[in-house]
Amino acid sequence: MAYNFNQIEKKWQKEWEEKKIFCAKKNSKKKKFYVLEMFPYPSGEGLHIGHALNYTIGDIRARFKRMLGFNVLYPMGYDSFGLPAENAAIRVGVHPEKYTKKSIANFIKQQKALGLSYDWSKMLSTCEPEYYRWNQLFFLKFLEKGLAYRKKAAVNWCPKCNTVLANEQVHNGKCEYHKDTEIEIRYLEQWFLKTTEYAEELLEMIDDLNWPQRIKIMQKNWIGKSHGTEIEFEIIKNDESLGKWPIFTTRPDTIFGVTFMVVSAQHPQLMELVTDEQEKEVKDFLRKIKSVSEKELEEMEKEGVFTGSYAINPLTNEKVPVYAGNFVVADYGSGMVMAVPAHDQRDFEFAKKYNLKIKQVIAGGDIKQKAYTGQGKLINSEKFNGINNEKAKQKITKYLEEKGLGKRKVQYKLRDWLISRQRYWGTPIPIIYCEKCGIVPVPEKDLPVKLPKKVEFGKGNPLETNEKWINVKCPKCGGKGRRETDTMDTFVDSSWYYMRYPDNKNSKEPFDKKIGSYWLPVDTYIGGAEHATMHLLYARFWTKALRDLGFIKYDEPFIQLFNQGMLHAADGRKMSKSLGNVINPLDIIDKQGADALRLTLMSFASPDSDTSWDDKVLQGSSKFLKRIINYFEKVKIGKADVKTESKLNKSIKEITNQIESFKYNLAIIKIRDLFNSLPEKTSKDVLEKFLKLLHPFCPHITEELWHKIGNKTFISLEKWPVADEKKIDESLEKQEEALDKLIRDINNVLKLVGEKKKVFVYVLPNEKEMYLNEVDLIKKRTGLDIMIYAVNDKNKYDPENKSKKVKPNRPGIYLE
Repeated sequence: MAYNFNQIEKKWQKEWEEKKIFCAKKNSKKKKFYVLEMFPYPSGEGLHIGHALNYTIGDIRARFKRMLGFNVLYPMGYDSFGLPAENAAIRVGVHPEKYTKKSIANFIKQQKALGLSYDWSKMLSTCEPEYYRWNQLFFLKFLEKGLAYRKKAAVNWCPKCNTVLANEQVHNGKCEYHKDTEIEIRYLEQWFLKTTEYAEELLEMIDDLNWPQRIKIMQKNWIGKSHGTEIEFEIIKNDESLGKWPIFTTRPDTIFGVTFMVVSAQHPQLMELVTDEQEKEVKDFLRKIKSVSEKELEEMEKEGVFTGSYAINPLTNEKVPVYAGNFVVADYGSGMVMAVPAHDQRDFEFAKKYNLKIKQVIAGGDIKQKAYTGQGKLINSEKFNGINNEKAKQKITKYLEEKGLGKRKVQYKLRDWLISRQRYWGTPIPIIYCEKCGIVPVPEKDLPVKLPKKVEFGKGNPLETNEKWINVKCPKCGGKGRRETDTMDTFVDSSWYYMRYPDNKNSKEPFDKKIGSYWLPVDTYIGGAEHATMHLLYARFWTKALRDLGFIKYDEPFIQLFNQGMLHAADGRKMSKSLGNVINPLDIIDKQGADALRLTLMSFASPDSDTSWDDKVLQGSSKFLKRIINYFEKVKIGKADVKTESKLNKSIKEITNQIESFKYNLAIIKIRDLFNSLPEKTSKDVLEKFLKLLHPFCPHITEELWHKIGNKTFISLEKWPVADEKKIDESLEKQEEALDKLIRDINNVLKLVGEKKKVFVYVLPNEKEMYLNEVDLIKKRTGLDIMIYAVNDKNKYDPENKSKKVKPNRPGIYLE
């Protein structure tokens, strides 16, 4: 039979869509299952092989759960705001809206070609006013509750993007979008969301999540809870007090060893500390400062400059210099740290570089070459001398508290979320500035604040070029007002989109609470590990904030998280246009079919493992599907034998468990193994169950063959087969394992010795009949003529005495 995969695949994709068989059912009494992949940014380049991998993993899960009897919600949408569309508008002169809508249409066409069982009626796009009006509503609710606020902050500014970037978007001091562009530090009034309000809960609930351990560890480290002491240091400039700064430290035991202080070079109050004499030197230093990520901060060379101010150590009354440094984070604690070079290697290197005093306060180690970071008894610490430094932490903190000079403090590395972006293609922040009333929220009845179509690109923030849109009346006093021209970070869009899918056409509220409470939280969420500390953390924050605002009742957005692996090119390198090693999934679908591509993607390795593309696996998958087609052309329907029933039911049991636990590659091995064991004549029931097992991986060919053997229903909606344990005969299974091993051994020897025509097999007398019954199968799978002898056969041909090494279920073989 000719396998016209293009015709078959298009036929069933059309049938599925016309009959709307993948639409989630309303008011169903079935148990729900919500499967979701992280929605894509619809780039103009379309679907890449990583997308195909991700969506195939999700589709297998959705099809499997649907057949298990769940009411499945499996939607798709598009994270369609963002800088790339805006940059494309500048580059090729097409409006971001037009560019994005064209890209989405292309994406949908390509996703449908993969045979994905999405409920397309639930589709959403974040750039539509019908969606982003609810971003604006949530912002106003956050503002009312004190979770949204505005402050001046040091930000990463990309002069090419003309916008603020998050720390995570800066690599080695350069923009992730424009890798040749140095980031500048600017101080701007920015809007923030108070993620720190939920720091403790975000941390506490991590352990209960059914998520990969590495993601949980990354989130814990990102939140970064520390128990320490906050100590008041008075700051002196030109012999005048600037007041006290609260300095957080986890090492109060070393306070007597403080010899200088370091304030963040990005601190908004830095210049208040700088004396006239030091101003030029400080400004020269600041011009050299690069914005870097926290990881880069750990590795970079530590540099600083004296501000001209001093701090007073509250326990020694000693004046120590205040330096501005490139290694202190502005919004961790107060943005200033106490430096103890004798007992901190970073401080030690800084002190050596700038010839600063080093004072040892913990006995042990030689501090001439490096800091002593071990434990020991305190020295040079007045009344605390002789106390073990761990005990001293408590004693010194208690003393500071008694004297009103400090207190115990829990500190988090987690920062509030800066959501302001100086760009066009994002959600407008619903705020109006009035000279008389100040900051005025846009009334809810006036939402959405829509993006104006007429703007100029390539001249800073495009929204600032439409004065008609900017100039509005103040909602409070009716006087002159100006709209906020910043838009929201696109991570706002992705923080709650999964809540919108079940009720995506609701024009009165973000979602109906009853519908939301049935479907959410998401049961299985699939996506990349690179989103661990941004999207996944923001979505958790958003869920908790909306819960406390009364929108929802659950605590966490995603019950189970699955991270797919990275698919590299055949040469093991990352796929890249510049390297010319990109695999286009649409090319493969055109030449080999979607089922062959899906089977290939799931055959390389476990779907959570990194792997490389291999054309041989694709060819093997394609041949396997053709073999299945040919088998169904020739198979005779009759009664199934006991051996086939045993093999089938054991396979059902194993494959079910493997698909449930995402071991798709192992399930495929079992499916291939089952197919290889199918006889030329068997029951319709066996054939149907085989097709059902293959269906989640290869939905088109199985739908075609399901109908070919006389069925009128969609296999996509059939029930998953259940193993009948009574039909599993372990002795038959052991015999088959022995037979498989024999065939493998023969083929392995053939590879080593080259072409042969005949194989002689030596078995124990009680095993001879079993092997004789399988002579045809052995011939078929080895391509050799075969002779089988019992080891006690006096007339056997055994020139190399192979029969002497025979053991139970381990025959001897000789080829010639």
